[in-house]
Amino acid sequence: MTSREKEILSMIKQNSMISQQEIADTLGIARSSVAVHIANLVKKGYIKGKGYVLGDNKYVTVIGGANVDIQGFSFEELRFKDSNPGKVKVSAGGVGRNIAENLSRLGIQTKLISAFGDDLYGEKITIECRTAGVDIENCLVLKNSPSSSYLSILDGNGDMKVAISDMDIINELNIDFIKSKSHIIENSSAIVIDTNLSQGVIEYLLNNFRHKTFFMDTVSITKARKVSELIGYFHTIKPNIYETEELTGIKISGDNELRKAAEVLINKGVKRVFISLGSKGVFYKDQHIEKHVDATAIKVVNATGAGDAFMAGLLYCYINNMDIDETIVFSMSAAEMALSHENTINPNISAEKLLEKVRSDRNVK
Repeated sequence: MTSREKEILSMIKQNSMISQQEIADTLGIARSSVAVHIANLVKKGYIKGKGYVLGDNKYVTVIGGANVDIQGFSFEELRFKDSNPGKVKVSAGGVGRNIAENLSRLGIQTKLISAFGDDLYGEKITIECRTAGVDIENCLVLKNSPSSSYLSILDGNGDMKVAISDMDIINELNIDFIKSKSHIIENSSAIVIDTNLSQGVIEYLLNNFRHKTFFMDTVSITKARKVSELIGYFHTIKPNIYETEELTGIKISGDNELRKAAEVLINKGVKRVFISLGSKGVFYKDQHIEKHVDATAIKVVNATGAGDAFMAGLLYCYINNMDIDETIVFSMSAAEMALSHENTINPNISAEKLLEKVRSDRNVK
């Protein structure tokens, strides 16, 4: 924040109804200059804009991929090398973007830092983010560049069988651009990153904002390798079994190996480890607690967005200081809601519904 911005912010804090002309007269500068400084304060998150409502810093920043998902759903068992009857859906996706939308739908103010083009896909990403309440003012929008796309084929059980990810544009989200968003990152209550980001950007974020709380989504086995030497910088991680094996070098064939792998991650400095076990639930470990929580048996309609919803649940619980038992129930319930809907993100997800599940679980116990 510049010295002039500090002066203007101080005046607004003393009188939130002050006019731009009054600020200009007091400081002896042009009203147009005041307007520019206020616009910068809005971009930096110190004020929320119209009416000079002061920012409360209670927001989460998500830095990661945004793309358009093209999903093919087969009506029956997939037959390879053949045309399968089914249906095709097109929606905004991307791990980072999906987490951001889930967070926003849960009532958490969320800022997304991502990259997409000014094409039709980019327009769809923009519309769906804004409709869900995600702040995309800090995204990089590139002219004459294709937005990322993710093409997946799901079987009759809703499980993804094969996919192709075209995400070259995320490499344009470079260190210089991230530096320009330092004020947004600095004022975040928590930061989520996914491993679609380049290794250089991930290293820059973790080394230059060590005092901030980072949550990490590993995305895939291959992309998890980017953070294998940086894992201790994260507060919370959510890998699946295969990504955990990649991060720890331990082949997991049972509970003993699962515990050892989680212990390795904790010893490296991770505060909380949630290992996704698919239909078998979640294994959790921190420095004091270790537990395996079974999943509820439900009909899976679309398995694509469950992990993103789970991560959003973890963030919601962290922001709201919920204990670990509440956090696991809340986050698993968020994942179950995602699994039960045809869309990658269940439009019916809400904090109220998930908190009701937490209360119900408490009463049962």
